[in-house]
Amino acid sequence: MSEDRLSAVGGPAVRSRLLRTSDALNLASERLLFVLMLAMIFFTTLQVITRVFFTALSWTEEITCFLLVAASLVGTAVGFKRGSHIAISFVTERLPARRRTFLTVLVHLLGIAFFAVMASYGVLLMRTEARQISPALEIPMVWIYAAFPIVGALVILHLAAGLTETWRRA
Repeated sequence: MSEDRLSAVGGPAVRSRLLRTSDALNLASERLLFVLMLAMIFFTTLQVITRVFFTALSWTEEITCFLLVAASLVGTAVGFKRGSHIAISFVTERLPARRRTFLTVLVHLLGIAFFAVMASYGVLLMRTEARQISPALEIPMVWIYAAFPIVGALVILHLAAGLTETWRRA
């Protein structure tokens, strides 16, 4: 429902700033994911065509690999925002409401802890590999490794927004 519709029916007229930020970043992530997938298709097709009819372009394999990693990470953030990650819902559906809320909060907190570790190790990886250059594209690998802390922070934001919504509803 739109915010106008919610206020008309007596529901919460104003969503939290954290949730609005999470929604906006998720929309941008979904669009980025679409572009990443299109780019992967383009470069893979280009690689096949050049390999069959011309001399193979060595850099297309590397860029496709980097795009796959980026798409996987961005897809993870989108999946967490949508709540479409793996869950054992048949257990939680049978729990009373208070226990279900407790379990939801626990899962969100564990997710925040996991992605905080991922983000911090991503920063560490960026620092230790800052001078490394990719072999075919000859770009600094720090740009590739930056995806880990960025996506880690994004998922933490999504989980924090979900956590505040869970507390608000409880």
